[in-house]
Amino acid sequence: MQVMILQFYKYHGTGNDFILLDCRDKKIDLSKEQIAHLCHRHFGIGADGLMYLQQETGYDFRMVYFNADGGESTMCGNGGRCMVAFAHMLDIIKDKTTFIAIDGAHTAEINADGVVSLQMVDVNEVSFYANHAILNTGSPHYVSWVDDVEYTDVFTQGRAIRNREEFSPGGINVNFAKHTDGKLWVRTYERGVEDETLSCGTGVVASAIAATKNDTGDFNIGVKTPGGELQVQFTKDTQSAAKNVILKGPATYVYKGEINMN
Repeated sequence: MQVMILQFYKYHGTGNDFILLDCRDKKIDLSKEQIAHLCHRHFGIGADGLMYLQQETGYDFRMVYFNADGGESTMCGNGGRCMVAFAHMLDIIKDKTTFIAIDGAHTAEINADGVVSLQMVDVNEVSFYANHAILNTGSPHYVSWVDDVEYTDVFTQGRAIRNREEFSPGGINVNFAKHTDGKLWVRTYERGVEDETLSCGTGVVASAIAATKNDTGDFNIGVKTPGGELQVQFTKDTQSAAKNVILKGPATYVYKGEINMN
């Protein structure tokens, strides 16, 4: 049996951790089962997701994102910030970049402290309900307003909402949010991981936009997650749409390694 030695890099964005692979000079085509194995926290490296950095004409790079279950997924905000830091470390980019992902082109900046400001897609529609909102920030999100976010059973309640028939077959990410200490507190159940993650970039963006409800104008909202703090900037010209959306926060290099793949 031929053994492939896979070189990988580990990054995290406020505790949302990823395996990153430099695929510019070689074709890496892992199966869904192989990706799930690498992301497994007991039998593999352990991560919330895995990403390919690929060459792409007209852009600095292409980002391809896979959930921990091995399936290719929609946009990942924290993953995008980590990919920018990765590209910077590889000297593909300097302090600014334009790259392509599954939801289209993104621009980003990275400062000397490793803080990445990532431009996200515009949000064209926010559906508001009595106790929740639904919107797409590159990935679909359900934002539930709760009084006790610290004690909410995110796993049980999130899984129940994620698997509702109305959201099938793809499912939806579920956020539980509350205003506290002058910031927005957000915890997220992520589809594909099928558990709570320490942070979710697209979920933080969705929660921040939903939190403004009927207000319009320019916003800069601080968001607290179990893994750290992020900032979300955006403009709302109407009640149910947002543009110029920026997700800002740290992207941290953890380590580099090799693993044998059968």
